[in-house]
Formats: sequence, structure tokens, C-alpha cells
Amino acid sequence: MAAEAGTPAHPVGVDFGGSGIKAALVDTEEGSFVGDRVRIETPVPATPERVASVVRSLLDTLDETTDAPVGVTVPAIVKQGIVGSAANIDKRWVGVDAEHLFCDALGRPVSVMNDADAAGYAEVRLGAAKDHEGLVIVTTLGTGIGTALVFDGVLVPNSELGHLEIDGHDAETRAAASVREKKDLSYEEWAKRLTRYYSELEKLFSPDLFVVGGGVSKNADRFLHLIDVKTPIVAATLLNQAGIVGAALLASEAAHSPR
Repeated sequence: MAAEAGTPAHPVGVDFGGSGIKAALVDTEEGSFVGDRVRIETPVPATPERVASVVRSLLDTLDETTDAPVGVTVPAIVKQGIVGSAANIDKRWVGVDAEHLFCDALGRPVSVMNDADAAGYAEVRLGAAKDHEGLVIVTTLGTGIGTALVFDGVLVPNSELGHLEIDGHDAETRAAASVREKKDLSYEEWAKRLTRYYSELEKLFSPDLFVVGGGVSKNADRFLHLIDVKTPIVAATLLNQAGIVGAALLASEAAHSPR
């Protein structure tokens, strides 16, 4: 729904994933969607220009004002709007000024950020780690392992801790949710791999809380209690909404930043 005259416009969050690109207006006080979420399948190949076109189509279907802040997640390292990696997306994204790309496509300012950073920030601001002090490490277990570091509410972007080398392996090639499915691991077998992964994070960062997100978090009761670490570990609560909510939060904050 569009903002009434004299009231701030609801920011838009856009989550670019491997199978679908989703968008919604977001109530940044409640962490909920305003109206329906809209979705279009991710184009193949998902080149920057084709993804930008899909995002434009998504915003055309939302009932929102043209001055609403827009945040777009990208599954890659993003520094000052420029994409710096492409582990799980089309290689043509590397080096692209994504903020410029989306600004041109949408005709307005756009904030672009790493997808795990957006999801993690949402969990700290409005989800499982709300009001939690100290260092929170949010992980998203999916095709790979995304991570977000948030210290006392401040995001430290582009942590990419899913690519830590552990026992001679890229961590996500051993412990991602996709690996459990591909190798048909039981939750008990997978939990042993996750324990090894989270133990390494624990040793390196001494966090105050782990939050486990990604689609598999809806089954947290089947494996979370099997992860043997000293740090408190909890399931994400925003689930698949986290990326959109975080994108909208970060875009809204960027729009009101003195910078």
C-alpha cells in the first residue's frame, strides 16, 4: 500500500536469489511486509542487465511511492556498491557497479548489499538477536554458507566466513545445507560437521551469540541442539523474510545518513 500524504514512504526490500527475485514494502518498526511479497523467477543466465530488468518489473507491481528507499541484496561481496565476487552467481557480475546499474534501471537511488549481511542485520535489529549486546554471528545455511558479523548493532560487512578453510576444505563445501541434501546426510551426521564449523568460528571470534538462518532454520529443532559449542546458538526468526527486511532497513538508514 502506498504511503498516505505526509507520512514516510515504506522502504522496498529486494532479495536476489538463485531461484527467485523477491520484493516487498517493509514496515521497519515491526519487520513485517506491507502488502504482498512479489516474486519473479531468476533469469537464466542471471546477467546484471537481466536481473536489473526483473527488479524494475517487481517494483512496477508494488503499490509504492517513487521516493521510497530501495535496498537490493546480491549474493556476493559488495564494496561501495561494486560487486567483488561471484561464487554462486554469473561471473559477469564481478566488477559491476551494482548501485549505478540499479539506479539507472529504477530511476532513483538504490542501496546494494551482500545478501547474508542484509539477513543478518535484520535478525539483529528485529529478529532472534534483537537487543543482544556484543558480537553476534548470523549464518545462513543454504546452497553455501553466508555470514554476517554485527557488533553492538553495527554491521561489519562482507565477512564471507563460509569460505574459511577448515581441515583443508572450504567450509561451505562440507557444511552447507545443500551438502547435507546432496550427500543424504542424517541431521546427526550434518550436526557433527556444523559443530566443527561453529567451533572454528568460536575459536577465532569469541562471539556472544550464533544465529542460524536460511531455509533450513525452520527445521532447527532437528539439528540445532546437536551442535556442541559453548556459545549460545539460536534459530533465526525472520526466516525467508530476513533478506528483504534487512535490505529495506539498510536502504532506509542509508537514505537518512548524513553521508
